[in-house]
Amino acid sequence: MTKTIIQFSILFVVLVLLQVMVFNNICLFNVAVPFVFIYFIVYLPLTLSVNWVLTLSFIAGLSVDIFANTQGMNSLACTIIAMSRHSILHFYFPREDELSIPEPSIRSLGQEIYMKYLFTIVLLYCTIIFLVEAFSFFDIWRMLLRILCSTLLTFFLLLGLDSVVSRHD
Repeated sequence: MTKTIIQFSILFVVLVLLQVMVFNNICLFNVAVPFVFIYFIVYLPLTLSVNWVLTLSFIAGLSVDIFANTQGMNSLACTIIAMSRHSILHFYFPREDELSIPEPSIRSLGQEIYMKYLFTIVLLYCTIIFLVEAFSFFDIWRMLLRILCSTLLTFFLLLGLDSVVSRHD
């Protein structure tokens, strides 16, 4: 138990620092922004209570908001994906009692189900972030392009991160 708490604490600190120091400064072609810190929320154990998931997700979003000066946008998006992740996973994997490992990963869910789950979470996060950021539908095509490109970039980065993190379990 203590080992798991320490592992998740280290993962939280590393991902938030990477997001704030590196990935917030990346904007490919002025449309695609990677959001790697949400992997912490994606990877939280399914056995963790909803209250803990919501609290930890809010803290992760708030940490990025404080350092990136984004006025609570990340906190909002992180809390919404934390609230939705169990339903999204249940949509793709209805037999939760068959999970051998409580953390969602390619190893525990299988490649197809995990990729659907991860893509849906990332798409939801990017949609919320860019809708709140734009706060209008003035330039809807640019907003849709930013959502799509950021989703794809984040999705592929998180797939790579999952292959590194879940290998060391």
